[in-house]
Amino acid sequence: MLLKLYEDNPNPVQIRHIAEVLRHGGIIIFPTDTVYAFGCNIFNAAGVEFIAKLKEHDMRKANLSFVCHEMSQISEYAKMDDVDFKLMKKNLPGPFTFILNGSSKLPKLFKNKKTVGIRMPKNSIALAIVHELGNPMMASSIFTDEKTTEYITDPELIEEKYGNQVDLVIDGGMGRLIHSTIVDCTGDEPEIVRVGAGDLV
Repeated sequence: MLLKLYEDNPNPVQIRHIAEVLRHGGIIIFPTDTVYAFGCNIFNAAGVEFIAKLKEHDMRKANLSFVCHEMSQISEYAKMDDVDFKLMKKNLPGPFTFILNGSSKLPKLFKNKKTVGIRMPKNSIALAIVHELGNPMMASSIFTDEKTTEYITDPELIEEKYGNQVDLVIDGGMGRLIHSTIVDCTGDEPEIVRVGAGDLV
């Protein structure tokens, strides 16, 4: 099912509906400030496993990120020192994924993963969904195949390709092809491990 939302003014009724779908174990495709992504509730073990399989990843090795809507939510699920906090505060919301050490509050499914990727995209639809949900959303970008770039940027074609595998595809306008910049904050100094959208300040 394709659901149209406008980033400058996401419909609260539709946002509540999306959050309910996630609470009841649903899987969505949603817009970010970079590429469209698969998403599910972080407490939905079956959903997380399904997305990992959909991307043909081993769950233990899959690059799965948490989408959070504010810094206090990040601090619940990840450990950060003052340097990390200041860096993230300056750059979020934005097109970055910060790799942090996970906290004891990580859902059981993630306990064997020592680190967690954190996203706070500069996209009001994504942030509104997570705010309404009340906890982070697990996210993983949809496939990138250079031969079929329109199938990861055009919501109608995304729905055509994945509509029978997910509960909702959210049309938030045309997506981008550039992924987030990944910053590893688990070492002595933050390190950019993948250059993508955005300039770290």
